[in-house]
Amino acid sequence: DRQTLVAVLQFLRRSNLRESEEILRREARLLGDDLGGNVATVATSSPGVAAVAAVPPGKGEARGDCGVGPSSRREPRAVESPCATRSLGGSPVSSPSSKITHSGDVVGGTVVVEDQPDVSAVLSAYNQQGDPTLYEEYYSGLKHFIECSLDCHRAELSQLFYPLFVHMYLELVYNQHESEAKSFFERFHGDQECYYQDDLRVLSSVTKKEHMKGNETMLDFRTSKFVLRISRDSYQLLKRHLQEKQNNQIWNIVQEHLYIDIFDGMPRSKQQIDAMVGSLAGEAKREANKAKVFFGLLKEPEFDVPLDDEDEEGENEEGKPKKKKPKKDNVGSKSKKQDPNAPPQNRIPLPELKDSDKLDKVMNMKEAARRVRLGPECLPSICFYTFLNAYQGLTAVDITDDSSMIVGGFADSTVRVWSVTPKKLRSVKTAADLSLIDKESDDVLERIMDEKTASELKILYGHSGPVYGTSFSPDRNYLLSCSEDGTVRLWSLQTFTCLVGYKGHNYPVWDTQFSPYGYYFVSGGHDRVARLWATDHYQPLRIFAGHLADVTCTRFHPNSNYIATGSADRTIRLWDVLNGNCVRIFTGHKGPIHSLAFSPNGRFLATGATDGRVLLWDIAHGLMVGELKGHTDTVYALRFSRDGEILASGSMDNTVRLWDAVKAFEDLETDDFTTATGHINLPENSQDLLLGTYMTKSTPVVHLHFTRRNLLLAAGAYSSQ
Repeated sequence: DRQTLVAVLQFLRRSNLRESEEILRREARLLGDDLGGNVATVATSSPGVAAVAAVPPGKGEARGDCGVGPSSRREPRAVESPCATRSLGGSPVSSPSSKITHSGDVVGGTVVVEDQPDVSAVLSAYNQQGDPTLYEEYYSGLKHFIECSLDCHRAELSQLFYPLFVHMYLELVYNQHESEAKSFFERFHGDQECYYQDDLRVLSSVTKKEHMKGNETMLDFRTSKFVLRISRDSYQLLKRHLQEKQNNQIWNIVQEHLYIDIFDGMPRSKQQIDAMVGSLAGEAKREANKAKVFFGLLKEPEFDVPLDDEDEEGENEEGKPKKKKPKKDNVGSKSKKQDPNAPPQNRIPLPELKDSDKLDKVMNMKEAARRVRLGPECLPSICFYTFLNAYQGLTAVDITDDSSMIVGGFADSTVRVWSVTPKKLRSVKTAADLSLIDKESDDVLERIMDEKTASELKILYGHSGPVYGTSFSPDRNYLLSCSEDGTVRLWSLQTFTCLVGYKGHNYPVWDTQFSPYGYYFVSGGHDRVARLWATDHYQPLRIFAGHLADVTCTRFHPNSNYIATGSADRTIRLWDVLNGNCVRIFTGHKGPIHSLAFSPNGRFLATGATDGRVLLWDIAHGLMVGELKGHTDTVYALRFSRDGEILASGSMDNTVRLWDAVKAFEDLETDDFTTATGHINLPENSQDLLLGTYMTKSTPVVHLHFTRRNLLLAAGAYSSQ
């Protein structure tokens, strides 16, 4: 009774046992500090608090599941009565005395809670509610209702099957009804969509309550609400059915664990839904893609380009016949106008251009003047670099922007840099030799190089695990590599030594990439976050957290204001470098994402995954605008040609495919209705966008690169099987 409870609380307070007092007050649902007699009224039961209730009377131990963690504050449920919560045995534990007897043990339990606040609080939401033997009946009842509903609603409501199946199964496991859980799983797991097979394999290994504690996938499922996008008509239909049937079990799960994004208008078709679903946490909420994104390009600095009559030597390495071009006054003045969709020039601080960068820009413009215009009638030549005898296991490749060097990351922890041009790789001379050089001479940059060190290949040692990502800086002075050892290393290409090891990730780092302007770089890893770094800071500048699984690939937007990350949770996110916010979430892939490429104009993003599909996204509207089917294995490499006319994709199926990007992005339906509801209309057949397929003998394609004149370079390691 109340008096006894107040007396015990006052005794605890006098004895300075604040923690026990807190727990008891929370269990008894007594609020307010004043224990002088007018203790506040008993609060309604909230699902995260029923910890003692989950202990059968008579068993003198309470698991540390009292809702202390961040996620334990949930809205009250309509079903339970305030003081009688159901125990495992099914009989209400209502007498306050039984609560007090357990309170002492809960104190012991809090240690566990402090240790892992989220785990216990999250799982305790699975307190028992329904009769375990009826779960199959509830589920099959709903299934029957959905399958008998009209076609237009059936496709939308079928999205409920998977999240409900997982939550009901986990609820049975958590409450230790192992045999019921097993039969529930066996009866219904075959009905789930094929793209959830991997998740179901993980789920089938969770058969006991103890298994749930350390299982990340399950915790994600518990903490993040599964998002479904359903039209208002379909939702009303579902709600009416569940309320008529008094099917509280399912209705509770829908209210607590699912986020239903309701839109007005026509329900979506099966194809439209299938294109968008498949990620770990359902679709993206519509407001997730509402923020404004400055996808335009920054204005190039202006300077005059001297056009020589004669080609300089070594410039025509690619062996193309010289074409006479009408002379332009100065190519540098090409883009005088500011792109209306571009971010302000000073939105994020970018490094100043050095003289060497300006020279490089001039070279780039000269090369661009000789660039081949690609299109369906004029496909690029492809030059394939095959790594032979790569028993060290090739794990990453990158090629410099001017196509003069190629780097490979290997499973034996080495990073190997090759020169692709006749010019050999040389290191800077020793300090003693450098002091003898005339600093004023014109060719001082040549003189500081040591000819004795010239070689085609340099090997960089330093990592202590496989190297999963490599990236050259735009000015070709630096090289980044990231590894299983949890570090990102910055190497000098002047001395071929390691300058910095960036330690921030505690687990393998899967990818890293330099910003197109240098200075900044991004890394993503097994710890599910991407980090933004600057070369002169040893701590990250931004941490982008939000993915529910490994961040497998990272890419900078051409204007360097945004970063795209692809993840094993089957979503792609776009992050704003300025404030670290997530401004786009793209769902639709059915497997982990392994490649990303922005179109040169910054408007579109192409993504490739283990499902063999290449998806195209309109960044401004946050919409999927194309699906390229053809590859039969993971797509590991994607690259747009320099003018954005062609998209090249390379895959583990040993092929390079070329797609017509112009055609894929023309006549896009991006009206407000499509944007609001996700009624995307993808062309039935992507074969008419496929311009060519090129097989290698037995070499999976790991990297693609268009040279400044639009020759396509591809790379991979020959596999003998």
